[in-house]
Amino acid sequence: MTDIEQPSLFDEEQKPRRAAKSDKKSAKRAPRKTAEPEPTPDAQNLDDGPLHRLMDENFLQYASYVIRDRAIPEIEDGLKPVQRRILYSLNQNDDGRFIKVANIVGYTMQFHPHGDASIADALVTLVNRGYLIEGQGNFGNIHTGDPAAASRYIECRLTDLAATQLFNDDLTEFIPSYDGRKKEPVVLPAKLPLLLMLGAEGIAVGLSTRILPHNFGELLKAQMDILQKKKFTLIPDFPQGGLIDAREYDEGRGRVRCRAIIEQKDEATLVIRELPYGVTTEAVISSIEDAAKKGKIKTKAIRDYTAGKVEIEVALGADADIQQAIQALYVFTQCEVSLSLRPIVIKDQRPVEMSVHDILRHNTKRLVELLRKELELERKKIDEALQAASLVRLFIVNRIYKRIEECKTAPEVRQAILEGLAPFRNQLRRDITAADLDMLLAIPIRRISLYDINKSRREEDDLLADFDAVEKNLTDVTGFTIKYLRSLLRDYADEWPRKTKVEAFDTIEVRELTAEAQTIYHDKEKYYLGTDIGGGEPIFQCSPYDKLVLVWNDCRYRVIPPPDKLFVDKNLVYAAIYDRDRVMTLVYQANGISHLKRFTFGGIIQNKDYFCAPESDPAKCLFFSDEQPDALYVKYTPRKGQQIHQQVFEPKTVTVRTPKTRGIQMTAKGIASITVQKPRNWDDKAGPKGALIK
Repeated sequence: MTDIEQPSLFDEEQKPRRAAKSDKKSAKRAPRKTAEPEPTPDAQNLDDGPLHRLMDENFLQYASYVIRDRAIPEIEDGLKPVQRRILYSLNQNDDGRFIKVANIVGYTMQFHPHGDASIADALVTLVNRGYLIEGQGNFGNIHTGDPAAASRYIECRLTDLAATQLFNDDLTEFIPSYDGRKKEPVVLPAKLPLLLMLGAEGIAVGLSTRILPHNFGELLKAQMDILQKKKFTLIPDFPQGGLIDAREYDEGRGRVRCRAIIEQKDEATLVIRELPYGVTTEAVISSIEDAAKKGKIKTKAIRDYTAGKVEIEVALGADADIQQAIQALYVFTQCEVSLSLRPIVIKDQRPVEMSVHDILRHNTKRLVELLRKELELERKKIDEALQAASLVRLFIVNRIYKRIEECKTAPEVRQAILEGLAPFRNQLRRDITAADLDMLLAIPIRRISLYDINKSRREEDDLLADFDAVEKNLTDVTGFTIKYLRSLLRDYADEWPRKTKVEAFDTIEVRELTAEAQTIYHDKEKYYLGTDIGGGEPIFQCSPYDKLVLVWNDCRYRVIPPPDKLFVDKNLVYAAIYDRDRVMTLVYQANGISHLKRFTFGGIIQNKDYFCAPESDPAKCLFFSDEQPDALYVKYTPRKGQQIHQQVFEPKTVTVRTPKTRGIQMTAKGIASITVQKPRNWDDKAGPKGALIK
């Protein structure tokens, strides 16, 4: 658990100008290298004037307000203020029937100092989550992203889960609303881990939070594991379903990868059945169309049949590879998304970063305390009921009411009752109060005349049994909490089964997937190279994510992305996919001497010229290959008096070095040709084996 370091936003006693003062002190302590002019009075007024201080103070207040009261949820009940006010308004007006959303928005505006649009949007989001508010009408579509109908046309009410688990006025602290006319709760006494059930996203001043929703039943089971001191794991669960890879979840502080569920309908058709979290059908279709335009996936048609469930058909080409098309959808479209997470909550009036497990532990601890307080309240109510039942029984059975017939004043009446009950003090739960006397005096004559002592005894016995049960639960609140969670699990968990499937996704290599997506052509007549040169011969296929290396006759080389059309002139001798570790064999001539070298390109900056021979000596490439020839057959240019006309060299005996090395000296003779295959006119007796001079 990590506190976010923003004390100036949340410490009311800290002066906003303290940092500025400390900066001035440090500036005074720092040695001055050169004399600086004193600030003018106008500059001093600009830095220390009332307008500057006003801006500082107001910005700090605004930042604090946005963080605490708008964007970041409270850990105690897991709600943002607007959500809490909506639920409280629904509870205050709940009569079991559906209520117009427009009316609830109006009720909520008594507590929420912002516009009705934010309230309506938050209410629609809560309805679509499904746990707390039940909707009737068009609340939009989480799959397509379609908005809800106007708030005057749709209705809502609290679910049974929310009505029974979120509210208890006896355990709620209230504060005045923004205009002082109403009372609103600081936090709701929610007995559910709402923050992890609903998830949360918010952007504040300098802070943002993202907490993913989890499965209701799994959260309750994890809470029981916490109480039983067992290990537990939590993996998000989304209302849209889909697939999730949570290997990097890191208790809600890492990231997850989410995928759509894609099925094969026939040999040329794929169907998208479920979407990743936060992605709509419109976004998926748009991303598929963009990928198709860029040639990353070949599609014939996209048909959207989504209604209650997602159904997007993607028709492929007749020669399409189904598995490769599925992988392309995951790589190049919104069928796969990666979500980075940061669980930040408000705790003790400050933003704090906590793991999902720590949040659930806090919720569980709070649940135990809430249940303890509810049991104590229940015990007090039963105790008061027993006191009242005992007083009524003694008052009627012992005919104490007869004593008040002769009393003439109210004090005499009260004294007569006290004196009549005094001998039975040992049968009462506590001393008699004025409220007890008022209750006895309010008993109607009809009840006294029809009083049934046996029924009264049975009611007292039932109350005593309830009291003993509450006392027993108070001695083991943890055990009672586990039973409570089991009852919730039994009553509600089946309504929200897990929808998102957990899988481990294999990493799709984009270069392998698109290895043959582009063809590089070389026009040897016009000296162009690229994927779209309108002619030439194909020399190799590559991925749009590959890099190409080009080598020219002067031993110059360059690494570039696959070009559409690039003029390479007539001196280009080599073009291929760049591989920094591939061993190259080069024979070049500089200053009349031929050298042989083997090297690897290594790391290279794109679109920058390099040389694979020493730049100090103008070089000419005689032979260049990315293969590993066993022998090089060299024929020399005929010269008068020359005795050796051909030689064989073995490149593999040369050590692999960097491109800047000079290489091994071969010969000072003029070279007519170099081949890796023995020429037909080669005379094995005509010359000795080539000697490489180091």
